[in-house]
Amino acid sequence: MVCRLYAQHEITGILTDANNKEALIGATVIIKGSTNGVTTGLDGSFRLDYQGSFPVTLLCTYIGYQNRELVLNNNEPVSLQLLPSTASLSEVTVTSRRRKEIVQDVPIPITVLGAPQIENSVSFNVNRVKDLIPSVQLYSSNPRNTTLNIRGLGSTFGLTNDGIDPGVGFYVDGVYFSRPAATAIDFIDVEQIEVLRGPQGTLFGKNTTAGAFNVTTRKPDFSSAGTFELSYGNLGFVQAKGAITGPLIKDKLALRISFNGTHRDGTIYNSRTEKYTNTMNNIGVRGQLLYKLSEHSDIILAADHTRQRPDGYAQVYAGVAPTKRADYRQFDAIIKDLNYIIPNKDPFKRIIDHDTPWKSGQDMGGISINANFKLGAGTLTSTTAWRYWNWDPSNDRDFTGLEGLRLSQAPSRHDQVSQEVRYAAVFSPKLSGVFGVFTFAQKLRADGAHTEEAGKDQWRFSQSSTSPLWETPGLLEGYGIRSYPNLDAWSVAVFSQVDWSITKRLSLLPGLRFNFDKKTVDYRRETYGGLQTTDPQLLAIKNSVYSNQAFKASTDDNNFSGQLSLAYKVTSSIKTFATYSRSYKPVGLNLGGLPSAQGQPLLELVRINPESVNHFEVGFKSRPIEAMILNVTVYNTEISDYQTLVQAADLSVNRGYLANAEKVRVSGVEVDAACSIGKYLSLNGALSYTEGKYVSFTNAPPPLEETGGPTFKDVSGGQLPGLSKWASSYGFEATTQGEFLGNKGNFFIAADGYYRSSFSSNPSPSKYLVVEGYNLINGRIGFRSIERVSVFLWCRNMLDKNYFEQLLPGAGNAGLYAGVLGDQRTFGITLRARL
Repeated sequence: MVCRLYAQHEITGILTDANNKEALIGATVIIKGSTNGVTTGLDGSFRLDYQGSFPVTLLCTYIGYQNRELVLNNNEPVSLQLLPSTASLSEVTVTSRRRKEIVQDVPIPITVLGAPQIENSVSFNVNRVKDLIPSVQLYSSNPRNTTLNIRGLGSTFGLTNDGIDPGVGFYVDGVYFSRPAATAIDFIDVEQIEVLRGPQGTLFGKNTTAGAFNVTTRKPDFSSAGTFELSYGNLGFVQAKGAITGPLIKDKLALRISFNGTHRDGTIYNSRTEKYTNTMNNIGVRGQLLYKLSEHSDIILAADHTRQRPDGYAQVYAGVAPTKRADYRQFDAIIKDLNYIIPNKDPFKRIIDHDTPWKSGQDMGGISINANFKLGAGTLTSTTAWRYWNWDPSNDRDFTGLEGLRLSQAPSRHDQVSQEVRYAAVFSPKLSGVFGVFTFAQKLRADGAHTEEAGKDQWRFSQSSTSPLWETPGLLEGYGIRSYPNLDAWSVAVFSQVDWSITKRLSLLPGLRFNFDKKTVDYRRETYGGLQTTDPQLLAIKNSVYSNQAFKASTDDNNFSGQLSLAYKVTSSIKTFATYSRSYKPVGLNLGGLPSAQGQPLLELVRINPESVNHFEVGFKSRPIEAMILNVTVYNTEISDYQTLVQAADLSVNRGYLANAEKVRVSGVEVDAACSIGKYLSLNGALSYTEGKYVSFTNAPPPLEETGGPTFKDVSGGQLPGLSKWASSYGFEATTQGEFLGNKGNFFIAADGYYRSSFSSNPSPSKYLVVEGYNLINGRIGFRSIERVSVFLWCRNMLDKNYFEQLLPGAGNAGLYAGVLGDQRTFGITLRARL
């Protein structure tokens, strides 16, 4: 037995910009091949404790700069200078595999967005960040009804049913956010976003069949500092962001408090209220306490709260599709009989006359404890969290000024508790890995009741015969349903992944996961209001519109999943990989009511089968020349029992219901590139080609134009919703050194663009619900200082392109369809200061 004793060394140094000699704040310095690393302070300095022998290799990274490696033969202080380089944007340090490593070395398709790229492009939420990553899709008709997908997969398209899990994991500082509404909140003090594509169940606590957003916020610092940012723009846009940090107890306890607030006037004019709707009114705060146990062990207590009170999200009239119903049941005939005229049939005039207020109030927040302990060759991490989401909406789901649906609102309270324990270690120069256990529980309840209520005009929309009884005064006015959905879910998982370097060039990365999920639903809805009568014919009419329904169900499921990857280093600048993944999305339960047949609910639709995913991908990451990177990935994903949400003609399930498509396939190619031309010009681009279709979906509901025909349709071979065949992002930035108001820094001019081709906007392909392709150009110009004051002008959608983000049918499928509009041209100025 050989016992080796290593001395404790302190490695110190400073990092600066090679051009203007300014300190680089927040750069990462790690000992290559280990989990040991630190970030630089306000003066660019760092201190790193190292227990081992020399020589040792330091790896220094900073967003927007070329990486630098330095071999140290002793612990003498070092001074390092980094050269600017846009190509290094894709070579920043990431932690998605639970250790610090360079993204170009990770055999996973991954896009990294650092704080400068996010902030300088005025991308303060996921909906804006998606324009920087062509493989990501986000659709939102309100925060609850938000779809976050990667490569067209992840969540149901259109409306949201709380009874299934998202397929794209959304994490903030290791805490899983279960509700898709989390993607609607403004970022608070974000340092970096890592977007992983493809199944990631062997790396993250919650199973993710399509990918993951891994968001990292800035941490408390033992050096006192502060930042403040203020933006003004057209449409009354005002945004303030700030953070302060510093020690409470020297080298032991540090605090960081961050906040943001956003206001913007409305973008759509409501002629009924004579006010603009679709405003922004957001505020958020986050506090963190860092307790340093030792150089490599710490505990962070974090709490956050976000409050949003927009007047929105209103949708505009987009068109009318003729259906297969009788002529008197066509939308144009209905509104003619009611003497109603659409205020403006050009959706891009942005005029509505809705009579029901649009409201999307939400409160989201929670508390978490992250504890990291140095243990042997690695780090043991415990993440404990409780989160809540309160949802208070109001919608005009008939999309008109008529009193069709007088109320459509689903106030809810969601609570979740999660616990993850994992151990990540580098056991030897050839072997490293991560092992973890994850438990998760959530409870969803109606906050009072979910309400759908008909107004005085609803009889004409619901009229299904020529009987004069439909015109009975007050028959349906005030008639509605109150629903009480209750869901309890619990899951536990054990996961692991190792990285075995078989040779210096070849690595094998197997991963395994066991998952158990249990869900229980208790659903009840009750009718109320309308004309009180005992006439059986009138009661039959009322029951054909709304009816009582109740069901209970409990289900559980367990499965094994995993992956196997091979990574081969062809040369130091070309790295290849190949991966096979087998993954699952948990079993689901319908939580929004069920469609009926012959007056009875289709109880066989209560339980939704789990998805079974088979995924292959191959790719390479390369540096063709020193100042350029080029990465390519080719993939194929097949899903059995694909979980989809479909819109029904049944008014009582106007939020849609869940169903399984027998099989879908998504395949494509992704290209990412960036390069620097000299010191002052950088270019970047990403291209995604994707084919997504239903291989088999024989029992799908008909599209909008076939309402009134057969109840179900075979849409096998049809296009998956929300997925463009072509999508790309591209941009440039030109800089030059200079001085502004006594501050040294860089003057810059930059632009970025986002293009996507047309896509289906309905689960069952419809020729009417197709969103045309569009191209958006954003630009900015200004001065950027590393340490003090930055100021720049910005413009989004510079060409003022009119486009839809989504099209969706009106409740009851009468033929009307509405559109979610993309923002028109916006512009403003941002001032950022470091204190």
